[in-house]
This record gives sequence, C-alpha cells and structure tokens, in this order.
Amino acid sequence: MTDHPRIPLAGVIGHPIAHSRSPALHGYWLHRYGLQGHYIPIDIAPGDLADLVCTLPRLGFVGANVTIPHKEAILGIADHVTDRAALIGAANTLIFRKDGKIHADNTDGSGFIANLRQGAPKWAPAAGPAVVLGAGGAARAVVAALIEVGVPEIRVANRTRARADALRSDFGAKIHVHEWVQAGSLLADAATVVNTTSLGMTGKADFRVSLEELSPKALVTDLVYTPLRTQFLIEAEAKGCTVVDGLGMLLHQAAPGFERWFGVRPEVDDATRAAVMSA
Repeated sequence: MTDHPRIPLAGVIGHPIAHSRSPALHGYWLHRYGLQGHYIPIDIAPGDLADLVCTLPRLGFVGANVTIPHKEAILGIADHVTDRAALIGAANTLIFRKDGKIHADNTDGSGFIANLRQGAPKWAPAAGPAVVLGAGGAARAVVAALIEVGVPEIRVANRTRARADALRSDFGAKIHVHEWVQAGSLLADAATVVNTTSLGMTGKADFRVSLEELSPKALVTDLVYTPLRTQFLIEAEAKGCTVVDGLGMLLHQAAPGFERWFGVRPEVDDATRAAVMSA
C-alpha cells in the first residue's frame, strides 16, 4: 500500500457562514501558487463549537479562520492564545499543531494597518488624533493596532457607552471616550477616521454621522466592504479626504494564516481583489 501524505485542509468557522468570501480568497491563492490543499466554509452552532473544533485536527485540518459569533468563545477552547488575541479579547486565526494543540491568534489589527499602508502610502499615524466609531471586537483590534503604530490619541464613540468605556479601561490613557451624539464634533482635527460599525453595510442601517467638520487632510477608512464604496467613504472623498475601503483588511488579515497552513506567503494585489470581488 502506498502511503500518501495528507492534503492539508483549512476553513472558516462561523454561524452562518455561507456568505463568507474567505473560501474564494484562499481558493484563489491555492490555485495561483499551485498548492495542494482545500479551504472550506464550516458552519458550527455555538453549542457545538468546542466539540467540533477539537475534532478538526484529526480530520486533517491544519488551521482555520474564525468569524462571528465565535471569535470570543474560541479563546476558551484554544490551548495557547497570543498576547494580542488576549488583549483584543478575540481570535480570528487558528493553527492546529502536530501535537494536537490549538494555537489562537488575532491578525485583524495587522491586516488593518497593512491595508492602510497599501491604500494610502503617505499615511502618517503620528500626524494627529484618530477617531474610531464603534467599540466592538473589530474596534478593539483597530485600537490596539493604532496604538502600536504610534497614533497619539484615539477618540472612541459608540452607541453603547459601556463598551467604549471598556476600551478605555483595557487600552489606557490614549483612549478618550465620547457620547455617540458627539461623534461628528470629534472629526475637526482628526488625522485618521475609522468606521468599525456595521452602519452603511448592505442590509443595515444607514451611516448618519455628520462629516461637516471632517478635515480634507484626514485619512478615512471603513471596515465595511459590502458595498465596497460606502456612503461614508463617498462623502469623505467628496470633501477631499484620502479614503481606503475595507476589502483590503479582509485580504491582509488572511495572509498570515494562509502562510502558516500552506507554506507560502500570498501577495495581496489587484488580481487578488478582483478574484474576491467576482466571487
């Protein structure tokens, strides 16, 4: 009998998961680099998460991405959690080690910064305050990343004040919390403005924060990428701002996991964007 090596498997875990573009992205990279492997969507209900995730390594999985609603719960299942995933309070990337241990990391922040540097090469993080709209899991990854690259002050406004206060408690003195109704007034001297909420996403409520005081010198980015050009970005661009859409963050956060699972660091370029957008 011939002993065939296992073809590596990876996937994205969520509930629901059929909408995810991650299979199209990783499938494109596997084809592009001529690699053996498969990447599939895995729909796991919250009550089944621990049992099913722990079986994946025995089925030949080398890792997985994690998305809503499991990014926080997975921390309690993993055997090893990186410092940044622990600080953010969520993980989006799992590596299944050969000894069966589950390693959990969060690459959202690094993906966010890589997207800004690619989309706006002249962006200077230390140029002035940042405004972060929202205080959920994505906002926590963004805040951690902005602090790491040297943003001097981060103003956070969230519709639920308690979540914004938790950011201040966890990330320290650079965080200044404001009421959601004040969001528009925070923009006047902001060098970086980030929407981490679902406002403006297809099927969600409209983005209604006034951009009247937004400086044309600001870099503006939206984590929403459906639609790719949100009303928030359209209005900011009309004021003269440099804008960066949210699709690149999805692509860049995926690259480290792909490299660990399949052995090649994939390039995030126009062809990658086109392949995902056409899926």
